[in-house]
Amino acid sequence: MSMKQTKVWLTLMIALSLLGLASACSKTPEGNSNEGGPATPSKHYTAKGNEGSITGTISYNGTPPAPKKIDTSADPVCGQKSPNLSTEDNVVTNGKLEYAFVYIKDGAMSDGTKIGEAGFDAPSDTVTLDQNGCHYKPHVLGAMVNQKLNITNSDPTQHNIHFTPKNNPDWNQSQPNGAPPLTHSFARSEVLVPVKCNQHPWMKAYVGVLKHPFFAVSAEDGTFTIKGVPPGTYTVAAWHEGGATGTEKTMSVTVPASGSAKADFAFGEGATAAGAPSLQMMPAIEVPVAGHH
Repeated sequence: MSMKQTKVWLTLMIALSLLGLASACSKTPEGNSNEGGPATPSKHYTAKGNEGSITGTISYNGTPPAPKKIDTSADPVCGQKSPNLSTEDNVVTNGKLEYAFVYIKDGAMSDGTKIGEAGFDAPSDTVTLDQNGCHYKPHVLGAMVNQKLNITNSDPTQHNIHFTPKNNPDWNQSQPNGAPPLTHSFARSEVLVPVKCNQHPWMKAYVGVLKHPFFAVSAEDGTFTIKGVPPGTYTVAAWHEGGATGTEKTMSVTVPASGSAKADFAFGEGATAAGAPSLQMMPAIEVPVAGHH
């Protein structure tokens, strides 16, 4: 090989080596591709001591639909314990609405962290859903993802609690009178999970499941308070059952450091909805699913 050929060969080899090195550096490491890969890891939130709150009142404009009396005579125990049981989809006192589920839907903290990307630990304390008088108490409640939900039976008759979620597995379990509490939790967020009793089809409740603890249910006087909210600007949503189909409304609020933000909502006549219906309760099934009694 001549000296000239040797130089050309060396130049070619160097060029090929540099090309291979550039290709290796630009290649996405295996398992790090964003396409189809895992979601961005949550940034665990640690309280800073400057958290605020969101308070408000849920009103009902106009005359609410009158509660409907429920015929509980199919189970003598229910008829004796709750002879005057009525529907709870519109519980209004002096123009104020009870059982509205209010929560932070999205938005970001003052440091730019989106509320949906922050990590929050599920509390160790449990939330209780009681079957008492052949209806659920409370009618609407909230829980965090993976938080334990205690289901108790305070009636001298058997119930069959049936969660019918869309994002979580269906769960259906009988609970005889005198049986110990059942425990359940939800692995995914969902607003809201309908609950029914297969043996008493008039029994209905809803569970709001969120990744964060910033939610509340309006009291009898329509008021609510969401505590421990990091400073930031958020979209706050209020959900009201309102019959077979729920309605959700939203508004933007800014929570100042160590301060409070106001979020008042109104449902009923002339109240403008800011969102589409969020869910519809499935019809009650009279017979439990296979494998349950």
